[in-house]
Amino acid sequence: MRIVICPDESDLSRQAAFLVAAAIGRSPRMVLGLAAGATPIGLYHALGRHHADGLDFSGVAVFGLDEYFGLAADHPACFRGNIQRHFLNGVNIPPSRVSWPYCRPDEDIAARCAAYERAIADAGGIDVQVLGIGVNGHLGFNEPGSSLGGRTRLVRLSATTRHANERNFPVAGDMPESAVTQGIGTILEARRLLLMASGESKAAAVEQALEGPVTSMLPASAVQLHPNVTVFLDRAAASRLRRREEYEAETDMARRLGLLNL
Repeated sequence: MRIVICPDESDLSRQAAFLVAAAIGRSPRMVLGLAAGATPIGLYHALGRHHADGLDFSGVAVFGLDEYFGLAADHPACFRGNIQRHFLNGVNIPPSRVSWPYCRPDEDIAARCAAYERAIADAGGIDVQVLGIGVNGHLGFNEPGSSLGGRTRLVRLSATTRHANERNFPVAGDMPESAVTQGIGTILEARRLLLMASGESKAAAVEQALEGPVTSMLPASAVQLHPNVTVFLDRAAASRLRRREEYEAETDMARRLGLLNL
């Protein structure tokens, strides 16, 4: 696991974008897994600038990490709409190469989730999976107690997650109680994980996920089991790491050697 501590969220986004852009440059038909939420927005805007500078995204396939259950596509909090506004509208990925784990209440949810797993497999698997982390350590919408081998499925959102996200639902009663998410087992099959976190509110979860024991009660700790993980943190999110000074020294060395900001 490589932990990169950045001075601020802007640098975090820029460094993460260089990693993704370099991967696309090496493999123009790569499969990219995308997370919604506030933290990756800077990454997506930075990737849009890479496209404006000539990076071709037309061969990239996209799979979404999660989505609220039954939420209308035009709702302001819909993750598909979030990614469309902040990323897809600014690059040239064909709509036919974008997939999302959306289910309507009137559908066979288990069948739709199984079909999503098959679609990922048929695409050759995810090459780079972008991830955030919840204040309770959730990964995707895999809440504490989720199986570390779980697959794409319908989950009930915890009270902590609902409280953290309710600001996106100004109309009382609009926020869904459930979501569809890739499972931890699905996430761990990606060839590379890119975990991003910013802000002091994420510091406790980051410390437990990266330096604590691997446990289903802190789902993000499962990234420790993956052989190829890069973690981008701003200083606030990294503030509780016990080995913070060592990570910062490693980051500075990587900058001097030209391994960052390529």
